[in-house]
Amino acid sequence: MTECVTRTDVVLPADPTRVLARLFVPGHELSLDGRSRASGVMARILALPDDEVGAILGRVRDRYTKRHRDLPGVLQANYERIAHRVPDDVELSDERRSLVGAWFTHEYSVEAAALFNPSIVVHPDQSGLLAGWTRFILSLRAVGEGHLSSVEFRSGVLGPAGELRIDEPGPHIERGRMLPTWYDRAAFAAALAGQDIDHESAAFVIARLAPRFRDDQLEEALADLAVERLTRPTAARTADLARRIAASSYEIEFPPQTTLAERVLWPQTPAESHGIEDARFVYVEDDGVYRATYTAFDGASITPQLIETADFRRFRISPMAGPAAQNKGMALFPRRVGGRYVALSRWDRENNSIATSGDGVWWGDARTLQTPSRSWELLQLGNCGSPVETEAGWIVLTHGVGPMREYALGALLLDLDEPSRVIGALRDPLLVPAEDERDGYVPNVVYSCGALRHGDRLLLPYGASDASVRFAFVDVPLLVERLLVDATRANNSA
Repeated sequence: MTECVTRTDVVLPADPTRVLARLFVPGHELSLDGRSRASGVMARILALPDDEVGAILGRVRDRYTKRHRDLPGVLQANYERIAHRVPDDVELSDERRSLVGAWFTHEYSVEAAALFNPSIVVHPDQSGLLAGWTRFILSLRAVGEGHLSSVEFRSGVLGPAGELRIDEPGPHIERGRMLPTWYDRAAFAAALAGQDIDHESAAFVIARLAPRFRDDQLEEALADLAVERLTRPTAARTADLARRIAASSYEIEFPPQTTLAERVLWPQTPAESHGIEDARFVYVEDDGVYRATYTAFDGASITPQLIETADFRRFRISPMAGPAAQNKGMALFPRRVGGRYVALSRWDRENNSIATSGDGVWWGDARTLQTPSRSWELLQLGNCGSPVETEAGWIVLTHGVGPMREYALGALLLDLDEPSRVIGALRDPLLVPAEDERDGYVPNVVYSCGALRHGDRLLLPYGASDASVRFAFVDVPLLVERLLVDATRANNSA
């Protein structure tokens, strides 16, 4: 399929210098005399002479101030989080407080292990550009120590003749701050209904919630449920699941002085404790908002989640629900079709499927679009992000897994008005790993979470063996022609 695809020489490698300053607690194991390590460390810091405090803090400031936008604020915040370990009768100077904060802080390199699985959307700010140019936003999955995934961003511009420039990201990154949030009762009920749960107890809780509610109102409803625990033996489990779902809904806001590339969506909840994986961003025209599906991973199980934002500075995160929303790899269509939201699904982890929803939260049974049939996809199939609308139909970029767990990209063409109908499918891969793309954190993989149409081209960002992000252009008319020709050949040989 080389006639359809042109690789560029633009490469985004993983950059280990992009570091967050995080709280560091030195172990939770007990020492021989029964004290935690945190208490022992605190005691040793408090015993330091005053002149050493000033000297050590000076060295910390010299080495780390330029690496963070507000190092004093970070140290003070981390001191406050550990201050309960300071004896009540001890008064600390501002310098010693900062030094305590420094000992309970460490740098985490968000990209140290891998940078991959990009998606791309049109930037909400298109000001100051020449005719034919488009500014875009690139989302990236970054992996650091412990295989912990987060979501990063870059911006760039795309020109009419295929010019491609990625903006410099800047020296700092931040994780934003969580805001007090509210919950939507209908969405909460849908998420709760998708659990293996006593539905009578769940209905009892839902009936006591307002259409929009907060944590305190949920706790009041759960307290009412607890009163009836003698006749509702599953009350405690229902309450645990309700709190877990509520914890999965939150909002993050970044300071206005931060640039897009300085913002990192960092795991915040128990469901995300081991990472935020494979965000697939798309601009949803009907609602005027950007949305992304992603996989939350807690080390044992996965949870399908949704990100919503209008400006990429404030983000709302909430659970998704329903059979089609299970497992990895869901991707939303950029608009409703026939009055319903539509999404690609891989609920069974093997086939490409499609599902619809009336509210965008509950996704019912999925309908299979494509099953593995060719040598380069026999292990499993999946999508590579949201469909791209063309006059000929919806282009769906896919991935398939072949021998030696090698990933390749393919494509489908779906009917515009009836997207559950496949009208074209590539016989051969659209893109396979080139020789210089085969080595990395996960070898022999090309993978994308979304492409962007720009005239008669698709700009396709893709991860190369999880070691870097690369870019290719796909000729849309040639791809559509090949999709239809291959479909005709397949029908004639059937």
